[in-house]
Amino acid sequence: MPISAAIREAADRLAWAGALLAPPLCVACRRPPAHPGDRLCADCRAQLPWLRGPRCPRCALPSPCGARCPMAGTRIARSWTPLAYEGPARAVVRALKLRGAVGLAELMAAQMVATAPPGLLAPGVTLVPVPTPAARRHRRGFDHAALLAAAIAERTGLPVAACLRRDGPAPRQARARRSERLAAGRVAVEVCGPVPPAALLVDDVHTTGATLRACAGKLLANGALQVSTLAYARALR
Repeated sequence: MPISAAIREAADRLAWAGALLAPPLCVACRRPPAHPGDRLCADCRAQLPWLRGPRCPRCALPSPCGARCPMAGTRIARSWTPLAYEGPARAVVRALKLRGAVGLAELMAAQMVATAPPGLLAPGVTLVPVPTPAARRHRRGFDHAALLAAAIAERTGLPVAACLRRDGPAPRQARARRSERLAAGRVAVEVCGPVPPAALLVDDVHTTGATLRACAGKLLANGALQVSTLAYARALR
């Protein structure tokens, strides 16, 4: 069975089990939505923090960014995220990763695809999920970035290459300071399959970019000619 199909089958099983155990509440405010099955109520959907206006093409922060761009010095071609990692968008990410609300990958992918700039999801691009450390993947029962990549692939027809894996210890990035996140060797990534020439790294949140840097560096060192990134939400501070 292809890896994307296996991931989707596991996600369906988790979603089915979750529906039996939990009422269909909005994942952000925990109130019943107007339409059963909606993952966000109308109020929380209206409060999604869309990032509008000029953006730094390399790090996806609101412009101007210039010389202080956190992705300066990397060979990442460009980065894109549709939302700020705040409010309902933060709640969506946390529900997916921490509460196993795997059905949210479809909603997130739809919003990522609908807002992607021209060329980012063009034919010839291959989706590469940012790998989750094995211990966390086993604990959760799924890989959130792989779910997002599979859902984006279904909407775009682009192929998925799960060609990276995490290696060594897996320090928690969420509670680390920026200097700790960016420390050399903190994020260890290895290649575990053929590397596509044009890779689009897919993840849930773009924070300091430390993990994206490590993944891009490994892809570029192993045959990729261009690497860009696509995440659901961007941390603004």
